[in-house]
Amino acid sequence: MAVQRQRGVVVLMCLMMMLLAMLLGVSAAQMSLQGEKATRGERDRDVAFQAAEDALADAEHDIQDGTGEVSACDAPPVWQRVDLSGVEDGGACTLGYGAHTGAAMLTAEGVLPFKKPRYVVERMECHQPGEDASAGGAVAHCYRVTVIGFGARPGTELVLQTVYSKLE
Repeated sequence: MAVQRQRGVVVLMCLMMMLLAMLLGVSAAQMSLQGEKATRGERDRDVAFQAAEDALADAEHDIQDGTGEVSACDAPPVWQRVDLSGVEDGGACTLGYGAHTGAAMLTAEGVLPFKKPRYVVERMECHQPGEDASAGGAVAHCYRVTVIGFGARPGTELVLQTVYSKLE
């Protein structure tokens, strides 16, 4: 029987297959991490959105109960110039959640917002649907409420705005 010399092709093929399997594993791990980051970002956005919606409801209660403060800052539209987060101006033009209603909100625990939302209320002239604004009739007032909600991680912020008419 003749003895054949092996040339190491099998070893080389096994190494190539192992390298390919390792590359597939690394790729799968990266995709999984990217999915986790996207999910975490979406969760933070949802937390900020819920906080902002809560602040809108709080501001509407302030306005309805007559305790809401119209922004003392200069000419409208205040919401375009004010620092809603309250960092730069120390919150001079904005109100924190529950400032007048006494409503409480847990923050900085787990997936809760890292700080309470803030809002600014501006009084505006409003006309009822179907009214001729140029007719010069009685002008009603409504309120533009702009809020900022924060996510569980600093850096996640969401701004909502609504126009609210006080119920008479």
